[in-house]
Amino acid sequence: MTSLRQPPRRYDYITDGQEIYRRSFATIRQECDLTALPDDLHGVATRIIHAAGDTDVTEHIAAHREVVGSAREALAAGAPILTDSNMLASGVTRRRLPADNEVVCTLRDERVPGLASQWATTRAAAAVSLWAERLEGAVVAIGNAPTALFHLLEMLHDGAPRPAAIVGMPVGFIGSAESKIALEEHHLRGGPVPWLVVHGRSGGSAMAAAALNALANPDELA
Repeated sequence: MTSLRQPPRRYDYITDGQEIYRRSFATIRQECDLTALPDDLHGVATRIIHAAGDTDVTEHIAAHREVVGSAREALAAGAPILTDSNMLASGVTRRRLPADNEVVCTLRDERVPGLASQWATTRAAAAVSLWAERLEGAVVAIGNAPTALFHLLEMLHDGAPRPAAIVGMPVGFIGSAESKIALEEHHLRGGPVPWLVVHGRSGGSAMAAAALNALANPDELA
C-alpha cells in the first residue's frame, strides 16, 4: 500500500476551509446589491450566487412574494421534495431538512422511456408525469430540463394537484429562458403557485439545490 505524503506547496492559496467559506460570503455581500429582493429572500439569493460562482446572477433572480414562506411551511410539515434530476436530489443536504423530508427523482423509473416515446417528449418531461400522487403540497425543484418545467405547468393547467412552491432553474440554450417566463406568468384557478427562478439561460442542479437548502433551513447561511 502506497503511503500518502503531502506534496511541496508551490502555490499561494488559502487552505483553511472555514476561511474560504467566510471570505466567499463576504465577497458576495460586498459585490451584490440584494435590496431589490424581499428581505426573506436574501439568504436564498446568497446561496444561489455562491453556487453559481457569479455575482452577475443577482440581477436575474426573481420570485413570487410568498415562495419563501410557502416552501418553508410545507417542508416543516413534512412535504416531499420533487426534483427533475438525480444530481439535484443528491445536492440536497439532508441534515438541513426540517422533517426528514423525502427527496424524489423519478427519472430512472422503468415507465419513463416508454412514456417519453409514446408522447414524443423528453424523459425528463415524462418523469414529471409520475409525480401526480406526491404533487399536492410538495416543494418542486427543476434544475436541469426546461421540458420538465413546461410539462409540469401543462399538468397544473390540466388540473393536477398544486405544489406548495416551484424552484424553476433549468439550464440551457433551448427553452430554458422561455420556461422560466412561463412559470412566472402562469395563472391557475386559485392563483399562481409561488415560484423562484433565475431568468435567462443560467441555472443548473447546483443552483437549484442551493436554493432548496436555503429554503429548508433559514438559520444557516450555507
